[in-house]
Amino acid sequence: MIGLLSTGGAYAAFGATATADETTAVSQSTLDEGEKLFAANCATCHGAALEGTEAGPSLHGVGAASVDFQVGTGRMPMAFDGAQAERKPVQFTDEQVKALAAYVASISPGPAIPDEEYLQGDTDAANGAELFRINCAMCHNVAGAGGALTEGKFAPPLGGVAPEHIYEAMVTGPQNMPVFNDMNLSPADKADIISYLTYVDDNSSPGGFELGSLGPVAEGLFIWIFGLGAVIAITVWLTAKAN
Repeated sequence: MIGLLSTGGAYAAFGATATADETTAVSQSTLDEGEKLFAANCATCHGAALEGTEAGPSLHGVGAASVDFQVGTGRMPMAFDGAQAERKPVQFTDEQVKALAAYVASISPGPAIPDEEYLQGDTDAANGAELFRINCAMCHNVAGAGGALTEGKFAPPLGGVAPEHIYEAMVTGPQNMPVFNDMNLSPADKADIISYLTYVDDNSSPGGFELGSLGPVAEGLFIWIFGLGAVIAITVWLTAKAN
C-alpha cells in the first residue's frame, strides 16, 4: 500500500509539473487567441468545454498534435458531413492553427506537436520502408498512393504531405487509422518512415511510368486496353494490307 501510494503520488506530481511547464511555455495571448478561434469555429460541434456534442466528438485528451493535424490539413472545420473528413485548403494561418492547438492542449493535454529533429527526412529510409510495408502499406499502398476502405472511407495518398502531419497522424490515429504510440513505433522509427516517404516523393519510379502507383490492377488494365488494342489494330492493318 505504501509503495502504491508513493508511486501514485510521484506520478501525479510529475504529471502536474509537466503540464504546468507545457502550459507556461505558451504565452497567454496565444491561448486567448486560440480560445476565441475555438469559440467561433469549433465549439458548435465539439462543445464550449471540449466535451463534445451529437455533431462532434469530445476533444479531451486529443492534445495539440491532433488539432494541428486536423486543422492544419484543412480537414477541420468540416465542409459537410460525410464518411470521413477530407483534406482541403486550410482556412487558418499557421499562427492561428498553433494557437488553436495550444488552447486545446491547455484544457486537456495529449500528444504534443513533434520535435523538429524527427521531421528532417534524413534518417534511415531503408528501415522506414520496411516499417511502412509492415504497418501502413495494407491501407496506404506500398508507395503511399492511398487506397479504398469500407463504407465510402479511404486511406488518403501520402504524397506531398508535410512531415509533421505524417508524424501527428501516427500518434493520434485520425479517421480509421490506428494509433502508433511510442511502444509500437519509437520516435526514431516514425522519423525513418517519414524519411522513406520523403524519398518516394523526391525520386521517380525506376520502372518507368507509375500509373498512379496503384499496382497490378492499373497495370493489367493498361495492358488490356492499350496492349491488346494495339495487337488488334496491327492485325486488322496486316489483314487489310494482304487483301
